[in-house]
Amino acid sequence: MMNRVILVGRLTKDPELRYTPTGVAVATFTLAVNRTFTNQSGEREADFINVVVWRKQAENVANFLKKGSQAGVDGRLQSRSYEGQDGKRVYVTEVVAESVQFLEPKSGSGNTGGSQGNSSNQGNNGNNRNPQGGNRNNTSAHQSGDQGYTRVDEDPFANNGSETIDISDDDLPF
Repeated sequence: MMNRVILVGRLTKDPELRYTPTGVAVATFTLAVNRTFTNQSGEREADFINVVVWRKQAENVANFLKKGSQAGVDGRLQSRSYEGQDGKRVYVTEVVAESVQFLEPKSGSGNTGGSQGNSSNQGNNGNNRNPQGGNRNNTSAHQSGDQGYTRVDEDPFANNGSETIDISDDDLPF
């Protein structure tokens, strides 16, 4: 059996970060995803999909995404129900994210702050990172924190030819 959801859209409002009684971070947000076709008026409609993300990824989403940010979500569809305040049964369908990709540079979405999250492959269109998330070109890129991600606001290739760039075949997309 398979339950896999992959979405790309924009946040409709800032993510809401909460913590469980045991201290586990959980963030929720709604992703507006355009449909591939237009309606009778020629307008493109969108679906508004609720997303839940847990732990460190939840904190990263809350810190680095905001209303209007473009994000990619990879996860699974989950349905649950609970009894509402009026005593009626409420049914909820949502995507539980396993990975959230930040698809815009910080300057494009207006965010400020430090390094990108563990689940992020943002900026430079994926250039200058290895599969483990570390930075291979330590000489021309700024390291932030202990995570080793390239800061999006600095161009690691802006050395005007004064330095050579060490790129392995594993970094090439073709």
